[in-house]
Order: sequence, then structure tokens, then C-alpha cells
Amino acid sequence: MRVPSSNHDSFPLKLVLDDGSIFDGYSFGYSSESPVVGEVVFNTGMVGYTETMTDPSYAGQILCFTYPLIGNYGVSDYLFDENGICLGFESTGIKTRGIIVEQSAKEPSHYKMSRTLGQWMKSEAISGIEGVDTRELTLHLRERGVMMGAITRNPEEGMRAIRSAGDYSSIDFCKLVSTKSRNVFGKNLNGKIAIVDCGLKMNIVRSLVQRGFEVTVFPYETRFDQISSGFNGLIVSNGPGDPKNCATAVDLSRNAIDIGLPTLGICLGTQIIALSQGADTYKLKYGHRGQNKPCIDLKTGRSLVTSQNHGYTVDEKSLEGTGLEPWFVNADDKTIEGLIHRSKPCISVQFHPEASPGPIDAGYVFDIFKDLVAQSN
Repeated sequence: MRVPSSNHDSFPLKLVLDDGSIFDGYSFGYSSESPVVGEVVFNTGMVGYTETMTDPSYAGQILCFTYPLIGNYGVSDYLFDENGICLGFESTGIKTRGIIVEQSAKEPSHYKMSRTLGQWMKSEAISGIEGVDTRELTLHLRERGVMMGAITRNPEEGMRAIRSAGDYSSIDFCKLVSTKSRNVFGKNLNGKIAIVDCGLKMNIVRSLVQRGFEVTVFPYETRFDQISSGFNGLIVSNGPGDPKNCATAVDLSRNAIDIGLPTLGICLGTQIIALSQGADTYKLKYGHRGQNKPCIDLKTGRSLVTSQNHGYTVDEKSLEGTGLEPWFVNADDKTIEGLIHRSKPCISVQFHPEASPGPIDAGYVFDIFKDLVAQSN
């Protein structure tokens, strides 16, 4: 365990896991008097902590960064582009429950920074634990699977908090992170796109606006009759939690695909589209979270490096009779990473083609969607 330097406010903390494992560390960020409980997951990205921590797909989770030093370039203020889309963040606010790092940078350096990682977390009441052997923790989660855990001063109190919190999969986190109002971005040069916000990463909006679309973001529980006219395409966004909790979004997707509205699902959106067509989903042992995940485009044979953040996937065996077929597969474990409909203008990807943070290999997915919209209108 690394003892943090230059942090006089730090005090000993414990990371307690549901299986009884305990990892020692020290506090940074916000000092919570009560245990901070969430599903403990890990991300293998080396950069992009501001985008990652503000990704709504991490709602309800305590995130372990495998890279040993996090916060090197500090944190900037919340800034917005000419379309009102945030820069350097995926939403305006940290969405993770807590953060686990081996070491947090106390003296970062970047010309745009205005605060350290710890100061940012403190301002938004997000607790962190550093000094943890993140390599050991990651190996533990890979072997045992992701599980509930607590950042706490007292292990017994932390375990009680875990027991009372219930299972991660039982909570519909999309309701907690989705917009509560309709928001419009961009100009209508190539069509109008509706996005169902299940936990939207804002760089998805930016990617569509850059391609000449007017984008309207709708709340998570929007019904199909609210978007059935006036739009040239539909995006079902990324988001947190179990897709089987998303009944309204599943129903909306089914109706949109039935009438031939060009549809693109991203991350959770892939699982929602699969469920809407009668396929099934299941939870991965430890998920795919990072910026270095290899995928294969089955239509072209091309290999991509992708940015991913998901804990559930589509059961390939359940695709029979649905009209859906695999488009992408993961090069490591061969799980589904994208779907395409045989007769409808419907595609989906399990990774993030907007890639913020991450590689830009998969940006052409938006161009394919743009072509579907043009061909259907």
C-alpha cells in the first residue's frame, strides 16, 4: 500500500468487497462519514479520467483505474462548445459513486487545468481511496467477477451497508441519470434525429451535429408516440445498469424498428434493441471497460481498437428468428459487439463510436447511420 504524499487531510480507509475481501488505502477527494457503496468495476484506460468519471454509464459503480497514476493533467472547468455541448466531459457532473486508484496526482500540470482530481471530487462530494494495490484488486475481480463493495472507515459498517444496498442489477439507474427535459442541438442540414437518453454521453450528440443533424434529446421514459413523427432517425443511447429494466425504451425501439425508422443503438442501446426483437442478454463476469478493446467488423474483416464501458451483452444464441445478426464481435472473448438487422434500417454497436476518450477507428459507424437516414427519407 502506497502512503500518499502532500495530503495532510488524508486518513486510512478500507475497500470492503461483498465476498469479505478487504483492501487498505487512504482517503482522497470527499470525506464521507458513511460508507460509499456501489458495484466495484475496473477500467484499463490510461487517460481520459474526466470523460470516464462523467460517463453516466458508471452510475451506481465504484470505479478502479488500473493505470497507476491518475490525475496527471488535472481537471478543467466545465466549458461548452458553440452548440452547448460540454468539452472534455461526458456530462456536467461526476457519475461514479467512488474512485479507487493506486496514486492520485497532487501536483498535476496542464495549461487548461483549474484544480486537481481530488479537489474536483471534493467539490462534487465524491469519495476516493488511494494507495490500493489496483493490480491485485483487478486480478481479484477478473477471477471472482465484479461485485458490490464499500469505501469505508469501518469494515463491519461497510459490510452492513453492502447488505442493505441490494443487488446492482435490481436498480434502474437510467432514471437517475437521464435528462428530465427535451433538449435540441445543432441545425437541420441532413435530417432530424431523436435520441432516447438512457445515460447519454454528450460526444454522441457532437458526432451527430458534426454530420449535419438536428438532434433532440428525449428523457429516458419517452414513449414511441412522442417521437413517431417529425424525425428521420433514432438513437438509443448508452446508459447504466441491466437492460432488462428498460421496458419503455425496449417498447419504443420495437415500434421504431417495425415502421422502418433508421435506428442506431450504442452500448446499452444494443442490448435494448436486441431485447426489442426477442433476443436475450446476460451479465458478463467482469465487463469490458477501457479504450483498448479489439473488435472485428464481420462485414469487412477489419479489426478496430474501441472504447468500451459495459457489463452486459447480447446472447448470440438467442438471435435466431429475431432478424438480427452479428455485425461486430470482440476479438478477445468473441462476445457480440454490434448487430445489424437483415431487413430493417437498424444497426447497433456495443462499443463507443464517438470515442471520448479513446481511439477514433469506429467513427464510420455514424457515417453508416447517416447513409441509412439518407436512403430512408
